[in-house]
Amino acid sequence: MKFLSAVLFFISSLYSLEFQVTNMSISNGTTSLLEFKKESNLSYKKITLDKKSYKIYENPVDSTKLYVLLPISYYAKAKNITLDIHYKEKSKQKIKSVQLKIQNGQYKKENIQVSRSKVNPKSKEVKNRISKEYSEAMKIYGTSTNENYISSKFILPIESFITSDFGKARVYNNTLNGYHSGTDFRAKIGTPILASNDGVIVLAKDRFYSGGTIIINHGQGVYTCYYHMSQLDLKLGQKTKKGQVIGLSGKSGRVTGPHLHFSVRVGGVQVDPLQFVQLMNDTIFENQQDRKEL
Repeated sequence: MKFLSAVLFFISSLYSLEFQVTNMSISNGTTSLLEFKKESNLSYKKITLDKKSYKIYENPVDSTKLYVLLPISYYAKAKNITLDIHYKEKSKQKIKSVQLKIQNGQYKKENIQVSRSKVNPKSKEVKNRISKEYSEAMKIYGTSTNENYISSKFILPIESFITSDFGKARVYNNTLNGYHSGTDFRAKIGTPILASNDGVIVLAKDRFYSGGTIIINHGQGVYTCYYHMSQLDLKLGQKTKKGQVIGLSGKSGRVTGPHLHFSVRVGGVQVDPLQFVQLMNDTIFENQQDRKEL
């Protein structure tokens, strides 16, 4: 799937603070990025977007820069929001503010028919399982470390036809409403699935809704997720390299047929995985050659 290249907007203050923001107008469910140079006379305190704080990290490939990922929730309403950079210059506390615009992503709607047992399970045992799996995943996504595992461009886990895009409003069996939290790729059972980038396996198990599941921690609050697999080749705690086979596609969990569901979490927020991959490749890794590891 192709996206228009991200447009960089250069901003500079009357002082020495200089920074770039991608996507000054951004759709709900996507990611923006703030990047700035390290300056000897400046110290950065925090970044806030609409009063919510975001972590500042070392640029993975350029030691002279810092960056902040700004994930926008799928449920965010269209409005203008304020981005504040809190910093200290020559012992003085300062704030630089710019306005970002959240736009409605205009996501489409789709109806899906799946097994009734996967829509509104009645069993107390199943409900407890679902609750436990949800809590386990939220704990993972809520963990953000300064350690970074990636040093090159992201790849897609499979080269295949996209059967369902991120963000589609979904109605299961005409009753259960939700939205599609990732991108689905057509994949017959047994198709090799590749790690999108270097990282550590933080979850590898069968789950009620997502079936055979692997989650990779790439560091700095970034996670990629691979669902509905028939075989998991890596275990909890193992390190993986970009392009490594992590398992085989399948049709486990809540599905209508065999495929791979690929998703991304940034700072705990579910975002469009394809837009995120292109954002990182076009900004953080823009000057790197593709690394072939397939």
